[in-house]
Amino acid sequence: MSENEILDYVKNHPSGKVKIAITDIDGILRGKYISTEKFLSVVNKNLGFCEVVFGWDSSDAAYDNVAFTGWHNGYPDAAACIDINTFRKIPWENDVPFFLCDLKDKESYVCPRNLLKQVAARADGAGLLPLFSQEFEWFNFEETPQSVHDKNFKDLAHLSPGMFGYSVLRSTLRNDYFTALFEQLKQFDIPLEGLHTETGPGVYEAAITYSGILEAADRAVLFKTAVKEIAYGHGIMATFMAKWSEQLPGCGGHVHQSLWDRKGEQNLFHSDDDTEHMSDTLRSYIAGQLYCLPFMLPMFAPTINSYKRLVEGAWAPTILNWGIDNRTVALRALPGGNKSARLETRVPGADVNPYLVMAACLASGLYGVTNKLQLQPPTTGNGYLDTAYDRLPRDLWDATQAMKNSAVAKELFGEKFVDHFTKTREWEWRQFSKAITDWEQKRYFEII
Repeated sequence: MSENEILDYVKNHPSGKVKIAITDIDGILRGKYISTEKFLSVVNKNLGFCEVVFGWDSSDAAYDNVAFTGWHNGYPDAAACIDINTFRKIPWENDVPFFLCDLKDKESYVCPRNLLKQVAARADGAGLLPLFSQEFEWFNFEETPQSVHDKNFKDLAHLSPGMFGYSVLRSTLRNDYFTALFEQLKQFDIPLEGLHTETGPGVYEAAITYSGILEAADRAVLFKTAVKEIAYGHGIMATFMAKWSEQLPGCGGHVHQSLWDRKGEQNLFHSDDDTEHMSDTLRSYIAGQLYCLPFMLPMFAPTINSYKRLVEGAWAPTILNWGIDNRTVALRALPGGNKSARLETRVPGADVNPYLVMAACLASGLYGVTNKLQLQPPTTGNGYLDTAYDRLPRDLWDATQAMKNSAVAKELFGEKFVDHFTKTREWEWRQFSKAITDWEQKRYFEII
């Protein structure tokens, strides 16, 4: 739709309202409804968006360690703008119009969507077109927000029992929900390449259709919230925690990526002349990610829980290695044909902020291409046993300190972003460190 057609749709929608949202540092949509009149008055101007959405954590606890905003400046409004190109109709809300927003001007360094646009601009300046997509695994429960809290997050009713990945049979159980996901996500301009059950009780996996990198990240961010909202409508709760249970596999948020010429005609990751069909560009891109990952891991694994997923034998990587079509490594190269050649980065869990993880993937890959980094031989067989490569940091604190002190991270993302983001991760670690867990109570209450 043209801009005029979009504005006409908004003017004529019977609800008289528009839903807008901005994505915070954790990848959570923060937004509100505004009247049609308000929308039309600000659509081509700046609007005020309270800075607190970048001054608190996922539980609305205010940071005490960031410079951007806080009690020290009274949490004023930041200048934001509506991106009319993100227009969508929400099918489960009577096709109410929806738009994403970005922060503007001096505040933009804390805005994840702006960071991705800056990294994408570097690729464009080099004549490259990054095509990306993300796939997600998530658990589904026959619960409501109230019942989950009443049960204290214990003994929840899974959507289905047992381990039944790629099950044709189980896709018919609660097929109303399964079908609604596929159809309504498409209507919301989040087309899926595939949707299936994954191994684990009540686990689904969806692969989002690839697109240009900014649209891919928009789709991924909106996917997570859309799934939760569709689930609500069916009496279901969906969680994108990286690791829901110690006894069960975690939930991946793998990123698929390729670089093309500016016209989108030639896949620069594929080579007919190479025995493995891998171009020098792909090899350097992979080498760049392997080199940079330790300095930006919190963008791939942003929560305390992320590191519970990165354990051996649970379909998540633990070693900074790569291989060809190998699901036990961090980076899975899929050279394939000219159209399908791509890299799958398997480190991210479902808990990532898609804007940040895609910015990290592209920036680190371009770093390798620009510096013509050389790639070590691939891992063959069990990647968990590969001692030729280093191990990923084991927790959020160590990963955050590596990023905080990294010249590479500051070069790729700017000192202000790195300072703000790493302080939010240090805050996350502090909140965890002072909490008394069930594990501690069971282990120490009587015996110590």
